[in-house]
Amino acid sequence: MNRLLLNRRNVFRLLASRALVAQSQDAPSATDALSVMDFEPLARGALPPAHWGYMASGVDDDLTVRKNREAMSHYELRARRLVGIAKPSLATEVFGAPWEAPIYVSAVGGQRTFHPEGELATARAANTRKTTQMLAMGTSTAVEDVGKALGRPPWFQMYLPVTWAETEKLVRRVEAAGCPVLVWTIDRVNARNTETATRLARTDARNCLACHATHPITGSSAQRRRTQPMFAGLSGEVNPAEANWSYVERLKKMTGMKLLLKGIDTAEDAVLAREHGADGVVVSNHGGRSMETGRGTLDILPEVVDAVGARMPVFVDGGFRRGTDIFKALALGARAVGIGRPYIWGLASFGQQGVERVLDILRAELSLAMIGCGVESTRQFTRGSVLRHGNKLGPQP
Repeated sequence: MNRLLLNRRNVFRLLASRALVAQSQDAPSATDALSVMDFEPLARGALPPAHWGYMASGVDDDLTVRKNREAMSHYELRARRLVGIAKPSLATEVFGAPWEAPIYVSAVGGQRTFHPEGELATARAANTRKTTQMLAMGTSTAVEDVGKALGRPPWFQMYLPVTWAETEKLVRRVEAAGCPVLVWTIDRVNARNTETATRLARTDARNCLACHATHPITGSSAQRRRTQPMFAGLSGEVNPAEANWSYVERLKKMTGMKLLLKGIDTAEDAVLAREHGADGVVVSNHGGRSMETGRGTLDILPEVVDAVGARMPVFVDGGFRRGTDIFKALALGARAVGIGRPYIWGLASFGQQGVERVLDILRAELSLAMIGCGVESTRQFTRGSVLRHGNKLGPQP
């Protein structure tokens, strides 16, 4: 614990010397952070190499991880003056439920890897900030317990089990827990080359078997999954290679939950998702962790919104670090924006308080951007608020 505290102090002193963080003589707190990026070096200092690599890296050359961030710079804001807005409304509605802000914490598995309280700390933070939590199937805490900490059932992100019998068993459990939305991640059907994560894991001198039931590198994926609470009674095998669009229809008929498809990266697939019964789509490349497409999700978003945005809600995640990033996505037609790594940095650094601070910062920055661009409420977002490389964008259909 003392070593972790020293790491925090040292990193904050470095940040303060660069005029990034104001710090007192006492131990740093989550409220010292001025930007969500202030949490990144803290998290890296707090985590062992293998755990950091699992969360921070992508696939192949990590190009798509970088492209997600670079895409944010492709769009500029059109500032408006004398708009008379003192406090914009961030409120929105998703599937008939009111949200205080168009931001949600997206699915990240195994959060006890980053903090002893893991998903429970995230849930408590989401509860205090009235934010929707999307719980990963690879959660280190069961959905029932997360729902209690959250104060309501979370959305549930799923990798499809390899048999329909196992799929139905999982779906019935999630339904019984009260989850209103099932999010099927479809961008992991194929294998992936996690080169950077593997290299970092090899530098980790700890005995992984002291904490893991199977070795994270040499053990099979199915063996590791069977130790996770949401895989109880399941084989651990997921992502059937033969899955096709007919699976969407079959899954939709199986449940009364709203069904989102997460991992949509083209207009064509968005249209197919709608035609086969999905209730919404998430523009996502798994944070650059599924395959090296080299396309940032913010650049993908407009074509998906143009294809289906008038008929179903479109969500997006991948690379969002600023309220201005979120503003751009909302202006381009997203219903809400998911964040992943930023709240995990906050979790690893300060637990629940770190996640709360990340959400507070993003909301405050989004409010400032809305005031500066003359957008009084989320209902007023249009593409007229943004440019792409200095050029106006066509209106949403």
